[in-house]
Amino acid sequence: MGGRRGGLLREEKNGRYEPSPVELLFDLVFVFAATQLSVFLLKHLDLTGLLEAFVLLLAVWWFWDHIVWTTNWFNPDKWPVRLVLFVAMGLGLVMSTSILGAFEDLGVVFVVGYLGMHVLRGAFIIVAAWRESRELAMNLVRASIWVAISSPLWIIGAVADPQQRVWWWLAAIALNYFGPAVRYWLPVIGRSPVESWAVSGHHISERAQLFVIIALGESVLVMGFTFRGDWMNPASAFALFATLVGTLLLWLIYFNNTAGVAQKFFEKARESGRLAANAYTYLHLVIVAGIVLVAVGDELVLAHPDDPLDPSTAAVVFGGPALYILGNLLFKHSVGYRWLKSNIIGILVLILLFLLTTALGSLTPLIASWLANAVILAVVIGEEVAHRRSPAVGANLAP
Repeated sequence: MGGRRGGLLREEKNGRYEPSPVELLFDLVFVFAATQLSVFLLKHLDLTGLLEAFVLLLAVWWFWDHIVWTTNWFNPDKWPVRLVLFVAMGLGLVMSTSILGAFEDLGVVFVVGYLGMHVLRGAFIIVAAWRESRELAMNLVRASIWVAISSPLWIIGAVADPQQRVWWWLAAIALNYFGPAVRYWLPVIGRSPVESWAVSGHHISERAQLFVIIALGESVLVMGFTFRGDWMNPASAFALFATLVGTLLLWLIYFNNTAGVAQKFFEKARESGRLAANAYTYLHLVIVAGIVLVAVGDELVLAHPDDPLDPSTAAVVFGGPALYILGNLLFKHSVGYRWLKSNIIGILVLILLFLLTTALGSLTPLIASWLANAVILAVVIGEEVAHRRSPAVGANLAP
């Protein structure tokens, strides 16, 4: 989508927009948000806490993703766009700092940050794009109406009894996520044209990769803060090594081959907006959720490496990598890979390990962590073998 000279829309540069420094600055808020989500889940490691953490993650991811799409269309080197990003950073910080109390006394603060972003983004795009791209402006009119429909659910949930809040917010976030899936259909004005959501595949791919690195970096922060230099304890030292190896293996699953394939796929895609929404807006959420669970598992392994393995710890130690591999499997399929057998087998083995270790109850978190790493390593090797055997990448990649 090209903009007229002097306008705020991106100038077309062969569809390749590099992330700007101000976008990277904006991302720093979400390093903190990822840490807060992990801490929240650690404090509420049960089914209710898992559901609440999931709703918070959905909101955090939706906030970040919407700003990414905004900077995909608008040039962040222009001062009006920069100011939007600065205000969005402030709203993101409001939301992130209220995560730990979102289901206690800070529900209103959390909603102010979240809905404030939507109001800011919608108003800016409608006004800024009205002359240069009426179609894009109308898209945001539709999107803003959908946000307005969901807003009462967010507000009612924020002032409702904390025990009921999760259900109000779950309904609200479901509406938010359902809107793009139906292209913000509304009576009379219909739905957004597919071509009007065209994006730079290179830019959105780079931004998603950076967020994955941010999330993985949060695991590294967890390692440092939890370990606290306890080198005299062999179990703690081996736990630190286990968590580091696990993070490196997760990085390989995503970055070793897939990132480059995905960029090439989107450079050739005709309906880039629809495909990017599926691959990066929805499927990357599963990847990030897996990383958050892995970070929680890392902290539990580092804090209690020699303790008996309880079901909650086993669930995150094995469930985090399984969810991460599932997200990568779905993402890779969305950009042209066949269904990778190594990923499917790895997920099944991790589930089996969870069931066996829970039933036996004789392992420690440290041993469980190394078992999970062994499975992830097998998945990495399986993917590499598949990639090397393939005569091409993308749609021709054999499992």
